[in-house]
Order: sequence, then structure tokens, then C-alpha cells
Amino acid sequence: MGSWNTCIVCKWVRKKAEKNAQCAVQQDAEQEKARLADEQPGEWQCGEDTTDAAGQAVQTDEKKRKTMNIDVLTLFPEMFPSVVESSILGRAASNGILKLHFTDIRTFSKDKHNKADDYPFGGGGGMVMMPDPIFGALESVNAAQKKIVYMSPRGKILDAKKIQELAELDSLVILCGHYEGIDQRVLDYWDIEEISIGDYVLTGGELPAMVLIDSVARMLPGVLGNENSALDESIYSGLLEHPQYTKPREYCGMQVPEVLVSGNHKLIALWKFREALLLTKERRPDLYDQFIQDKSRFSKEEAKIVEEIEKIKT
Repeated sequence: MGSWNTCIVCKWVRKKAEKNAQCAVQQDAEQEKARLADEQPGEWQCGEDTTDAAGQAVQTDEKKRKTMNIDVLTLFPEMFPSVVESSILGRAASNGILKLHFTDIRTFSKDKHNKADDYPFGGGGGMVMMPDPIFGALESVNAAQKKIVYMSPRGKILDAKKIQELAELDSLVILCGHYEGIDQRVLDYWDIEEISIGDYVLTGGELPAMVLIDSVARMLPGVLGNENSALDESIYSGLLEHPQYTKPREYCGMQVPEVLVSGNHKLIALWKFREALLLTKERRPDLYDQFIQDKSRFSKEEAKIVEEIEKIKT
């Protein structure tokens, strides 16, 4: 009996030792993989890998992540830190998904006072940014090899399609104008695309550049917690966003809609769909008309809601 118990114990110890050895091999492989990753900064950032006992990496289904580099050329780089170092943009930079570089155009002026603008030929109010400092700034960031955009009220309006297009790039150069704009020869020589954020005029291109950076960054894999979050947002989904509620359930006599606390996910989804349709029809009829054209996209319940809302006069 004693020898039988001893054999059982020996087998258990042997199995335990084999398991520990496998774990040790796996840990060594993971440490080696981490060391190699640390030695290659700035390259593609991938999703987590698992490693088998033989030290072979097995990639998960998480999307590969890359670093997007954005160069901003401006007369006022001090305007940006409070925006790009905070919240989602700050986390994207900390995680290596977004790298922002700010270049002061004025430092490339050959004038002893760092002058970067002058009066326009042909007369007119205001000042125009001179070509030479801008050329110097563009050359300093190797802009000839990159996509260049100029924030301008005369450019095409920034929309979801353009944002998604820019988010596919590895690098981007954003040129910020000021005063009455920049010398046209800069745009012609460098083949620069002009982009506007709306039919109004601002003091300079710095605020529009911040809008562009934020909107593009949100489309980069890994920036938002849920990879589908950006596409689920208002506009990108084709509809304006439904109303949102949080705690408490009752505030100043106003209640959260009962369906949202019912736990019935199907009814909640249909409620959100209906509210989004109503808001879009009221405030953006152009988006509404485009959204409902493709009837095949709707489920039976959604089609019924669309039919009901179509009868409502706005």
C-alpha cells in the first residue's frame, strides 16, 4: 500500500514539474517578445499576441495599430498643447497611436525680426503670409513626401468621407494660415488641398486644425475603447444621435424613458432608432432622405417605424 501511494505521489510531482517547465518556457518567450518590441519604437503597434509553449507567437484577432504622424505648421504653436495633450488625444499620443509635431513657421523667416507676413500686391486690407518661411517649414518636415492640407474658408467642407480618407494615411501635414491667408504660390508649388470646417471665417487656421486632428484621431484603431464607436457616432451612422440619459432616473420631476431601464435590448434599440430618425428628419432632412432611400437595410420592425415617421409632418 505504501509503495502504491509513493507511485501516485511521484506521478503527481512529475506532472507538476512538467507543467511548471512549460510555464517557464512561455514566460521566457513573452519576455523576449516584449524586449524585441521595446527595441523597435515607432513601428507598427499590434494587438496583443499569445505565445505557445514552444515560444511561437500566435496573433489574436485584434486589429493591427499603426502610428499616425501629423505635422502642424503654424505661427502660434503655443495654442495647441492644452487641446492635444488632454482627454482622448492625450491618451492616443501616450499610447503611441498618434504623434503630433508642431513647427513654428516664423523660425524660418530670414528677416531679423522674424517677419512672416507682408502687405498684399494689388492692395487690400490685412497681411498675407510670405512664401519663403512657409517653404522652409514645409521642407523641414519633408512635406514633399506627405499629404498636405491647408485650413482655409475657401476649401471644400470637411465631412465624414474626407475624415475617413485622411485617417487612412500614415502621415499628414496641416498648414495653418493667418491674417488674410498665404501666398498663392505656396499652394500651387506644393499641390496643397484646401479644407474648410464651415462657411465662416476665423482669425487663423489653428482652431480648424484642432478640429481636423480630433476628428481624424477618433477614426484611428485603438483610439476609442470600442473599435466601432467612431462609426456608430452621429453623422457617421447616417443619422443624428438619439437622446442620452444617465443617473439619476428622476431629476427635477423629469423621468428617464422607461424603455431604457427595462432591460429589453431589442426594444431599447428600436427606441433609439426611432428617436434618431425623428431628430434627423426635424433637423437634417437631407440626411434623413438619404438614409431612408435604401429600404433593404431595415428590419421588419425598423421598416414599420420608418413608415410611421414618414407620415409625420415637420
